[in-house]
Parts: sequence; C-alpha cells; structure tokens
Amino acid sequence: MNLPPELPPSTPTPEPTPWAPPPPLFPEPTTIPNSVAAPHPPLPTPYSPLSTIHHAISQVFIGQEEVIHQVLAALLAGGHVLLEGKPGLGKTHLVLALARTFGGAFRRIQFTPDLMPSDVTGHTLFDLAAQQFRVRQGPVFTQLLLADEINRAPAKTQSALLEVMQEGRVTIDGETHTLAPPFMTFATQNPIEQEGTYPLPEAQLDRFLLKILIDYPDATQEASIVRAVCSEAAARGLSPDHVTQVCTPQDILDAQAATAAVDAVESVVQYAVALTRATRTHGAISLGAGTRGAISLVRMAKAYAFLDNRHYITPADVKRAALPVLRHRITLAPEVAISGQSTDTVLQSVLNTVQAPRT
Repeated sequence: MNLPPELPPSTPTPEPTPWAPPPPLFPEPTTIPNSVAAPHPPLPTPYSPLSTIHHAISQVFIGQEEVIHQVLAALLAGGHVLLEGKPGLGKTHLVLALARTFGGAFRRIQFTPDLMPSDVTGHTLFDLAAQQFRVRQGPVFTQLLLADEINRAPAKTQSALLEVMQEGRVTIDGETHTLAPPFMTFATQNPIEQEGTYPLPEAQLDRFLLKILIDYPDATQEASIVRAVCSEAAARGLSPDHVTQVCTPQDILDAQAATAAVDAVESVVQYAVALTRATRTHGAISLGAGTRGAISLVRMAKAYAFLDNRHYITPADVKRAALPVLRHRITLAPEVAISGQSTDTVLQSVLNTVQAPRT
C-alpha cells in the first residue's frame, strides 16, 4: 500500500505585531525625535561663536536685535542680504562689525552711475617688466562685500555681481577665479531718493536671500547711541574697531555645514511651498515668488532652527522668515500699490490664508 509522502512540518504563523500609534511629527521643544537626531552630530550647546558674534555686534549696533538675528541666519544659510534703510542708520557699521567678529576680509564698493563692470570684478593688464598679462583683482575678491547704494549703478554694472553671487566665482577675460569662502554680499538701498537710480533687475533681486528693512531705533536706544558715539574724540564711539575677533572663517564654514544638515520636516517643506504658491494667486499680487522663494524659506528656517539649537524646522521658523524672504520677490498689483498698502501687509494676508501644519 502506497502511503502519501509526509509533508514538512508547517511553520507556525507569527502573531501580528500589535498596532502602536505613530510618533508625533513635532515633539515637545525639549526633545528631538530619534528619527531626526540619529544621523546628525549633536549641536554645540550653546553654539558659543554665534552667540558671541551676536553679543559683539549688538554692542556697536544698538537697538536692532532682530536685524542682527536675520543677518546671522543669512550668514549660516550662505545667502546674500539686501539692506534697505534711511541714511545714518548704521548699515555699513553692521557689515564691518560682522566681518571683524570672525576675521573675514571686508571690502566696500560705492556704486555710482559711472561705475564699470571691470571696476567691480577686476581686469587684466599688461606687465611691461614681465612681458605678460596679469589679472588685477577687483573688490569682489573678499569675504564680506558691501555694495553701497547698489541701485545707483546701471544694470550692466549691477549684473557684474550676478555670477559672483550665484556661483562664488568671477570670470575675467575668459579665466575663472574662485573666491575664498565664506563669501557674502550686502547691498544697500535708500528708499527715499529715487532720482538717478536704476531699479534692480528681477533676476538679481532673486539672488538675495533676504531683504532686511532697518528702521529708526526708539527714543531710549537713540539717546544711548548719541551718548556712546560722542563719548570719544571725533565721534568715534561705537566704532567697529572696538569689536574683537571671536572665531575664524573655518568656524563659520563648519556652522554652515551643520545648518545644512538640519532636518527639513516634510510637512513644513510643503508649508513653505504652499506659501510661495499662494503669492502667485493672491489678488493683490501681480507677480508672485518663484521656486527660489520656497528654497530660501527652507534655508532660512534651517538657520533659525540651528540658532535655536534644534535639528529640525517648524512652521514657526518658516513664518518668521516669510517677510524678509518674500518681500523683494513679489510685485504688487498697480491698484494695490497706488492705494498705499505695503508689501509686508499683503504678505501678512497671504500668511493668514495658508494653514500651517499642526505641531
């Protein structure tokens, strides 16, 4: 009698893993999610060079704490800044003080209608003694460049900064020269005088990570500034020369690398994209922000998170960055501009229409 072959013993079916609720997307501020914190080295607590830089600048640039914070965030994000404010509010003071804190090279260009592109980037000249052409580097070969009153030069000269701002390099007579990092451009504009000025092209405006508005200090702060400036001969009080170096350019580069490693939570990235896209459909805006606007929002959110000693970004970081990041990237509708509404007011209405993800 033929018996059927014995079947192999059956493997017992594993019991299903009990369901557990997913971890919250945004934990309490005192903790960092394991999925976010694992791939990254711990941040210094606190990151002393940045806090020391902030303190050093605030000693000579009084009453502008948020401006200093935005400038430091732009430095961490590796972006360029457009400063707008009335004369005498310390724009040059701020940039020179920042350069001294980390020992960065600083150069200034006073933009005028007769300024040529070669006056910015440099040019070649023939060395009679050596019987060869040599490159004479322009003022862009630095680490912190101040383009003072940038809108007083024609578009041809303004465009000389496009390559260096975007690529960190300069082409002179077909030869490319790479600038030493970190490189950062600060450009200033006077919002009052418009005669003899040339509006910046949209392509160049978009290269600036931030547009920072510098306003008057309050009465108490202004009195402190006057007393401090007049306390030394020739009104040299609050001079950037009083600022001491607290770190090196390599420390800044290390901080920029750590900032880039901050985790961009997917829901917050989608929120940044939604804010940018909302500027394109808002009735008061004729020209909305492009994709670089959303990229800049996330870059600044990472910088704010790093300054707050966090490894992940939150919607609050994006909201804080929205006005300085987007105000120069949109164009108001003519009827809205004539009515006197400001760009910031319209952007605030955009923020109110886009729901932020729950934290």
